[in-house]
Amino acid sequence: MSAEFADTNIVLSLLDDGPKADRAEAILGQGPRISVQVLNEALVNCRRKAGLSWDETGAFLASIQVLCPVEELTMRTHEVGRALAERYGFSVYDAMIVSAALIAGCTTLWTEDMQDGLLVEGRLRIINPFAQV
Repeated sequence: MSAEFADTNIVLSLLDDGPKADRAEAILGQGPRISVQVLNEALVNCRRKAGLSWDETGAFLASIQVLCPVEELTMRTHEVGRALAERYGFSVYDAMIVSAALIAGCTTLWTEDMQDGLLVEGRLRIINPFAQV
């Protein structure tokens, strides 16, 4: 099991050109875990922001699922996420990502949307892989 987890912005960075896409590809090539929520958020952004067709979006998400094990969303994810949102001030959606990573036993969460370097619950380090790109 991978000890790393990737947030939606890492997945979506594959659609960019340049160093961010290269860094995202390197991270995702290592097979970090993602959650169903990451897939859902990527779906919305592929359709609305990137303007991909349903077929293009489906192919893109399928390629991600080949690389990354997917964590299901459960009541436990919800309950832990709710507590994390309250304790750390995360948005609800970010808290659910953090929750899924913690429940999966991950020690690293790759994201550019949360506080770089934050250690959550003494077990999960948030790292912005693009901080120096």
